[in-house]
Amino acid sequence: MISTALTRRFALATPVVGAPMAGVAGGALARAVSLGGGLGMIGVGAATPASFVVEQCAVPRSDGLPFGVGLMAWALPDRPDLLDATLRATPDLVSISFGDPAPWVPHLHDAGITVATQVNTVADLHRALAAGVDLVVAQGSEAGGHTGQRATLPLLQEVLALTDRPVLAAGGIATGAGMAAALAAGAAGVWVGTPLLACPEGLNSPAARERVRAAAGEETVLTRAFDVAEGIPWPERWPGRALVNDFSRAWHGREAELVHDAGARQRVVDGRRSGDPATAPVYAGESVGLVTAERPAAEVVRELDAGAERALRAVAELLDGPPTP
Repeated sequence: MISTALTRRFALATPVVGAPMAGVAGGALARAVSLGGGLGMIGVGAATPASFVVEQCAVPRSDGLPFGVGLMAWALPDRPDLLDATLRATPDLVSISFGDPAPWVPHLHDAGITVATQVNTVADLHRALAAGVDLVVAQGSEAGGHTGQRATLPLLQEVLALTDRPVLAAGGIATGAGMAAALAAGAAGVWVGTPLLACPEGLNSPAARERVRAAAGEETVLTRAFDVAEGIPWPERWPGRALVNDFSRAWHGREAELVHDAGARQRVVDGRRSGDPATAPVYAGESVGLVTAERPAAEVVRELDAGAERALRAVAELLDGPPTP
């Protein structure tokens, strides 16, 4: 069994956290991840109804499982109801990312809730530490969905050198060997989303899951085109990594023109409603080429854990002599 500061804090069987992917990670996926021994998260978008938060949190809570909720800092000033609903649901962990978490950390701490923040730069880290967060997630640009511009491993190493708080690694991790690499670097756990995109417990459509299973790792693009098309006010510093499709091929890099093309924007809106992956965004990370089958999330988590333990034991066998003086 792999024991870290993360597993000890939440009494987990494995240091795996399911990323709070809005539109994919609902209560059923969070429950499944936690049943697998990790910590499942529920993703909350800027337009998510507060009732969704309450309903979805009740799913893992009804089984007495640990779970968390992911909120976006930039959206909360206009949606205080999302924080209120989250506080009522009493999750074990709340992630407030993509902006300054400071205004909301005290409210969560007063409720006895552990707070995490995803960071994409060293400046983000310093802001998170000043805000008093308990866990830091070093999220690299290999990650699916909205992310920064730095690669996971260099960012993780810098973050680990600058704080003694538990740090999780996010971005590009989809196998036990990848998980072991993050743990060997000093991470207290991994924060994974792409490996869960083909799980039947997700809120995404069967067509989206099929597209994920068929995608190669080279078929992603870091773009703002989908946000511009849907009119979602994501701050520009966080584009989204998605699978390449007909729409991104036509409009990535032409966002200034896209603003003025109502017809093109409507195609994405319609594609989102119909679940058409040719026009709608399917957010996924660079590890998507490793996701080739639809499997229950608990099985995915257990396989990550078993693979990481095997890899760590294999690496330990390399040290067959006394340490070098």
